[in-house]
Amino acid sequence: MGIVAGLDSSPDFTRIVVCDTDTGAVLRQGYAPHPLDGDRPADVDPQAWLLSLGEAAGGGLLEGVQAIGVSAQQNAVIALDAQGNTVRPAMVGGDRRTQVAAADLIDALGGREAWAQAVGSVPQAAQPVTKLRWLAKNEPDAALRAAILMQAHDWLVWQLLGRPVRRTTDRGGASGTGYWSAATGSYRTDLVDLALGHQVMLPEVIGPAEAAGTTPEGLLISAGTGETMAAAFGLGIGLGDAVVSLGASGSVMAVHPEALVDGTGMITALADATGMHLPVVTTLNAVRTLRGTAELLGLSDLESLSDLAMKSTPGSHGLVLLPYLEGERTPSLPHTAGTLAGLRRESMKPEHLARAAFEGMLCGLADALDVLRGRGVDVRRIFLLGAAAELPAVQAAAPALFGVQVVVPQPADYAAIGAARQAAWALGVSQGALDPRNPPAWQGAAAQVLEPGEELAVGQAVRQQYVSVREQTHPGAFRA
Repeated sequence: MGIVAGLDSSPDFTRIVVCDTDTGAVLRQGYAPHPLDGDRPADVDPQAWLLSLGEAAGGGLLEGVQAIGVSAQQNAVIALDAQGNTVRPAMVGGDRRTQVAAADLIDALGGREAWAQAVGSVPQAAQPVTKLRWLAKNEPDAALRAAILMQAHDWLVWQLLGRPVRRTTDRGGASGTGYWSAATGSYRTDLVDLALGHQVMLPEVIGPAEAAGTTPEGLLISAGTGETMAAAFGLGIGLGDAVVSLGASGSVMAVHPEALVDGTGMITALADATGMHLPVVTTLNAVRTLRGTAELLGLSDLESLSDLAMKSTPGSHGLVLLPYLEGERTPSLPHTAGTLAGLRRESMKPEHLARAAFEGMLCGLADALDVLRGRGVDVRRIFLLGAAAELPAVQAAAPALFGVQVVVPQPADYAAIGAARQAAWALGVSQGALDPRNPPAWQGAAAQVLEPGEELAVGQAVRQQYVSVREQTHPGAFRA
């Protein structure tokens, strides 16, 4: 069929991959940082994304490309006036200043359960709907001028197409706004009104294999999607698969055939980039638990912490760390602190504390995984992402604690690859070569595969030790 490109505009940079449409093999790639002042500002002129896009695409990178897909950072909201000009810089990322606005919105609709029923998620500080509430309260003039709302990938697709009258988005991106329901497949414009104070124009939500349009030069632009959905698509996950991401905080997401409504707010009901659903559960404490433990033990890096942990044994000689260092979201314990239990003379050694940190982090993520399993989500294989996934102590413990096969993909920009795969799908459908219900079958990610094997029983005993301490310390936390 030819070649396609995938563009990932993350919070810090633009990466572009050019792929073979049939196999997904990456043929060439480009990269450029966004020209931003300081570390991840909360307000960004979206023109910065276009500048880095142009730089990343330099040197004839896109020569011969027939279609482009766009992945971009989630939670950014761009408010435009009636002429399509920004009324203020884009609000991006996990914005602490909007925490009060999130609480206001929860109360205004009648509580967490009401939000879960409406759109499958409870407002968080980072979500676009919450940022609209902040805008209405703190910058009312800008809020009044807002006539059109877009997210980062919507805006980039629109720019690539020459700012046409038709503005589009996809299910994946729309599901993260807080005003579109993955369960019903429709906007809740009343929630935009609740947040912003008036109605605005919203992008048309198009299907996973539909094209957003074609440039005057004949380049097809696919629907685009958010980074999370693009990465899942690039990895090639399907039913029975979950992705555990190890960042400072952690997340567990899985493919599921239907949207999940969870009144506790622990599950965020996102849509994926294929027509399925992508329920996500987040923990506040993942790699930050390891970094804190390394600092406590006077170690300079996580590799040293991992080496030390490997000198201990499963169960850390009875030492259990509940890693709720920043409070916790799963379970909902926002004002708690971490707990170290099982201290005995023989367990008070650095290697046992190091091992307890790894086990505590992974058991916390196993708790998040169980939230999904408890709602009928089938998990037979886990993809483990993040730099910490390469650590021997993580790889030694994860399969037995999660109880299933663990796949550690080689590092790659899976969001850009997912965007390219979407472009290949839309191109194939436009040419009559692909079915709009079935994406192109690309090669899977190169990866290490780890099995629980004979360690499964030991891992489950370690997990039970953790659960017992959690239940004693925070009884009924998962029943609240």
